[in-house]
Amino acid sequence: MQATSFTPILQFGTSRFLQAHADLFISQALEKGEALGQVTLVQTTDSADSARRVQALACGAGYPVRIQGAANGLSVDEEYWSTAIAGALHAGPDWPLIRQAIRYDVQVVISNTGDKGYVLDTADTSSCLAADATTPRSFPAKLLVLLHDRWLANPAAPLSLFPCELVSRNGDVLRDLVMGLAVQWDLGAGFADYLRDTCRWANSLVDRIVSQPIEPVGAIAEPYAIWAIERQAGLVLPCTHPCMVVTDQLEQYEQFKLFMLNLGHTWLAERWLQERRAPDETVFEAMSDPQLRESLEQLWEREVLPVFAAKGQLALAHEYLASVRDRFLNPFLQHRIADIAQNHDEKKRRRFLPVVEMGRGIAGLEQPLLKGALAAP
Repeated sequence: MQATSFTPILQFGTSRFLQAHADLFISQALEKGEALGQVTLVQTTDSADSARRVQALACGAGYPVRIQGAANGLSVDEEYWSTAIAGALHAGPDWPLIRQAIRYDVQVVISNTGDKGYVLDTADTSSCLAADATTPRSFPAKLLVLLHDRWLANPAAPLSLFPCELVSRNGDVLRDLVMGLAVQWDLGAGFADYLRDTCRWANSLVDRIVSQPIEPVGAIAEPYAIWAIERQAGLVLPCTHPCMVVTDQLEQYEQFKLFMLNLGHTWLAERWLQERRAPDETVFEAMSDPQLRESLEQLWEREVLPVFAAKGQLALAHEYLASVRDRFLNPFLQHRIADIAQNHDEKKRRRFLPVVEMGRGIAGLEQPLLKGALAAP
């Protein structure tokens, strides 16, 4: 891909999740003339799986997304061909091209760099800004270099950034990391003003269960999908789509997802690990086990819903939980609990502990299941 044909949307991350979520939204919006344009994807790691996906996506031919499950009481089994991705690059060998294109062409940056995507690397220093420098190691440092290049070339041009990592207030977190690095690298007040005032860092939440890849590229996903984005002045969306919601109540979306859907997944993973259940057990199979299903229902009913009741959100929580239950009972999705169980201790800390902390002030709420899981090795 030549710099002269660079797309208005730059995406860091090659995950099948993005393929079936943001990229599919953009593809469907393009068909209606409701998107900024196509996406250039950037592989940020040396993963062999990512490299295979990049190779398959580089030609811009598109890929299939199969949507299977139930929506509004009706069975869904449909396949879409996504053409949002115009090309794919690797942050190593293609770094000079990416640095050139960010200066003028890009209007929106999307990222989904995994659980460790925000971890900094001490090897990244201000020497990364040199014209002939090698690619920075961490994603925040890569982004800092690109934003500094853009500021030097086009300081008044706005840029909207949409982190999709599962971190609360992900836009604020990523902005603060990048600004912190800018201070360490002594890049001056003018650039700091640009990062803070000209760039738009979107806090957002993404939600869609994407259970299986289609090789070499593509994915199988459920019908349910949402991209909730906190409203802010000057934010440029990559597209408009029925599954995208601009809201003033992002925290409610975050808490419902984290403390019902994600917590439910982690509870099934906890039981899967403790009981050494079948290696290939799926969420649907686990929900078909009466005892395991009952333990999850009790967890939701006795230890989670009372927390939302105390916040005056019980009716909305019941409504959301009903959708979660339907999603867990989707027979099409081969959502392996072994995949959910990756980084399990960290997921327990992020999904169980806050519910326990919120429940401490509620009279009579003991939460023995959550506390026992947190105490388990």
